[in-house]
Amino acid sequence: MDLIKDIDIISAEEAQACDFKTTVDENTGKSKRLYIESYGCQMNFSDSEIVASIMKENGFDTTSDFEQADVIFLNTCSIREKAEQTVRKRLSQFNQVKKNKPELTIGVLGCMAERLKENLLQEEKIVDVVVGPDAYRDLPNLVSAAEDGQKGVNTFLSREETYADIAPVRLNSNGVTAFISIMRGCDNMCSFCVVPFTRGRERSRAPHSIVAEALDLFERGYREVTLLGQNVDSYKWSPEENNKARLNKKEGEVSEVVNFAHLLEMVAKVSPLLRVRFSTSHPKDITDEVLYTMRKYDNICKYIHLPVQSGNSRVLELMNRTYDREWYLDRVAAIRRILGDECGISSDMIAGFCTETEEEHQDTLTLMDIVKYDFSYMFFYSERPGTLAAKKFEDDIPLEIKKRRLAEIIEKQNSLSYERNQLDLGQEQLILIEGTAKKSDQQLKGRNSANKVVIIPADRAKKGDYVKVRITDVSQATLFGEVLEVNPALA
Repeated sequence: MDLIKDIDIISAEEAQACDFKTTVDENTGKSKRLYIESYGCQMNFSDSEIVASIMKENGFDTTSDFEQADVIFLNTCSIREKAEQTVRKRLSQFNQVKKNKPELTIGVLGCMAERLKENLLQEEKIVDVVVGPDAYRDLPNLVSAAEDGQKGVNTFLSREETYADIAPVRLNSNGVTAFISIMRGCDNMCSFCVVPFTRGRERSRAPHSIVAEALDLFERGYREVTLLGQNVDSYKWSPEENNKARLNKKEGEVSEVVNFAHLLEMVAKVSPLLRVRFSTSHPKDITDEVLYTMRKYDNICKYIHLPVQSGNSRVLELMNRTYDREWYLDRVAAIRRILGDECGISSDMIAGFCTETEEEHQDTLTLMDIVKYDFSYMFFYSERPGTLAAKKFEDDIPLEIKKRRLAEIIEKQNSLSYERNQLDLGQEQLILIEGTAKKSDQQLKGRNSANKVVIIPADRAKKGDYVKVRITDVSQATLFGEVLEVNPALA
């Protein structure tokens, strides 16, 4: 079973604000029950697996029912205001449960914990424990103190913590895909973003520990890993870091600098049967070396999430993205030149950033037409307290204009997604089956190299199989295929 599962208890508007997952039932005989709700990015979901591992070592199984829990954690996101509002609603619900169960411990973890620790713990008094992303090792102590009536907080930001020695709880419901965190923190200071303030400075995990985790997952039956970081392209491990960590040759001594392209190759070499994905790439850092490494190995998926945020150079400068429209389009051209048109590209976009004009909004739409994204994550700008934008700029675009511009971006992306999917019609593709399709147990779902969902009949394949398919139909969001061969030779 997966540590975290999708649940459907929030509105469609709230779902647009951030991804949302929660724990499922695990019964290994532990004396206490832990419930975690995770919001936001894949890094948060990966962190929840680390938290569950730490708590499991201290007497906790997970539960899918918060009313049965002894401890409730909300692993939070602060990147958009809507996400914080959703968390506050949930805290209100949990506190109603606590009125009838006073021994219940409620904790807020992650980015929102770091940003709002004083409000949550001291002023509003709605939680017992507040713990930032670098302090999860302290959770057992803080929970124990909370059980004795002492509220606790630890939001220390580390320059070294990577949790490399903690094996995440891998109760994966599909047993096929898994996250591997390769670095933590962010050194980019995008003016709209709170992440550098809530997750601290960048630091990279030792490459041998990442490869060892990938190998362990493969030997346990997993067939795909996603390498995670706020900006994976800036991954870097050097002999100096090796010495700081006091590694010896037996443990995997590093004698040369390892960058992200090197790491990708190291993980790809674990097995040709292990697919490798990564997220997220920053346009200023993604190199041709990474692209050529992707081309070299068939098991490195041909898909890149390359957030643009805006198609206008002036707005990009205000956002402190450190690239302009031309630079971004040059990187897209490199992707198409080296990896071909079949490489999937997705993006993040913000409508209505401070002072954005109608003409500048049109620049985003025209850039979308040039790039032809396969899909995108699209939002209107919401000011985040403490960010550079909140300090320097007025949030001067009326909400109705933001929403209208966002609707135009969404409409454009819907059209482009369908256009891109139509190019797959008649193609033969290799997909990895992740489980049963949502709409019918007579169908299976998998993903192709470009990260598109493909639906096939369930009569010939099973979860974990590689299947060669021919695409017979497409919708805006999904491909449909017929089975040609199950588990073709990949080596």
